[in-house]
Amino acid sequence: MSLRGTRRKLRCVAPCLCIKLEAMPELPDIVAYISALEARILGQRLERVRVASVFVLRTADPPVTAVEGRTVQAIRRVGKRIAIRVEDELWLVLHLMIAGRLHWKPPNAKLAGRQALLAFDFSNGALVLTEAGSKRRASLHVLRGEEGLRSIDPGGVEVFETDMEGFRGALSLENRTLKRALTDPRIVSGIGNAYSDEILHAAQLSPIALTQKLKAEEWERLFRAARETLGIWMERLAGEAVRSFPEKVTAFRPDMAVHGRFKQPCPRCGQKVQRIRYADNETNYCAHCQTGGKVLADRSLSRLLGSDWPRTLEELEALKRR
Repeated sequence: MSLRGTRRKLRCVAPCLCIKLEAMPELPDIVAYISALEARILGQRLERVRVASVFVLRTADPPVTAVEGRTVQAIRRVGKRIAIRVEDELWLVLHLMIAGRLHWKPPNAKLAGRQALLAFDFSNGALVLTEAGSKRRASLHVLRGEEGLRSIDPGGVEVFETDMEGFRGALSLENRTLKRALTDPRIVSGIGNAYSDEILHAAQLSPIALTQKLKAEEWERLFRAARETLGIWMERLAGEAVRSFPEKVTAFRPDMAVHGRFKQPCPRCGQKVQRIRYADNETNYCAHCQTGGKVLADRSLSRLLGSDWPRTLEELEALKRR
C-alpha cells in the first residue's frame, strides 16, 4: 500500500476512534462515594427502598424489603462495589458497572426517566442510582452476613493491604500483560482502565510488558507507582466529596497524565500520548517514556494497515507530514 493510501485509510477511520467511552468507577471513585455517603447516611434509618427497574435487583433472599426500617451501621468497598450494612447483618451491595452513577437528592425525590433505577429513602435525602444507555448492567444484591459479602468478592489483592512480594506474587501467578493483570479484579482489587494507564505511566512501564519477565527493579517501580497514584487520587477525590456529593464521576480528568489524553503532550517528556483501542476500552501510554519509542499496534488499525503500520514515533510523525 502506498503512503498516500495509508494516509487516506488513517483519515477514514480516525473519526470513529474519537469518541470517549464511559468508564467504570474505580478505587478512588468508590472511596469518594463512600466518603460522601458516610457523611449523609451513616447512622441514619433507611425508611424505604424503591425499585424502578426489575433488572437492577439480582437477589430474592433476603427480600429487599427486609432492609427497610433498619439503621445504616457501616459502608465498605468490596472491589469496585459499594457495600452498605444495616442492622441484623444485612448488606446492600451496589455495583455501578460502566454507566451506573449515584446521586444525592431531596427526600422522596421522584424516580423520573428511564435512567433512574432505584432509590434508598432516608429522612434527610434520597440516594438514587441511575444508569445511562439502554443496557442494564448496574446491580443491587441484598446479602446476609460476612459470608454473603465474601461470595461477591472477586478476590483481588488490595494494593494498600499487601506488601511488594504479595503484589508481585498475585500479578505474576500467570504470565499476562501488565495492563490485563492490573485490570483483572481477581488479581488486583479496584483498578480498571483509567488508573492502570496512570500507574503504568508513573512506573514508566509498557502496558504490554509480561508479568513473568519483569525485573526486580521494575516490580518495585510498579508497586510504588500503584500506591502513590491511587493514594493521590483517593485523597483528592475524597476531599472533593466532603465538600459536595460526587455527582459527575468520570475517568476522563484533565489533570491525568495519559488516560483520555490521546495526542496531548505527555507531562513528563512532551511527546504526544498514544493509544490502543480494543472492544469497549482503550489504553493510553507515552511511547517515549514507556515503550522505548515504539508505537504499539492498535488491533483494528494494524489489521487495516498491515506492513504500513508505523513502528516508531519517528515513522508516525513522518507519515503525518507526507
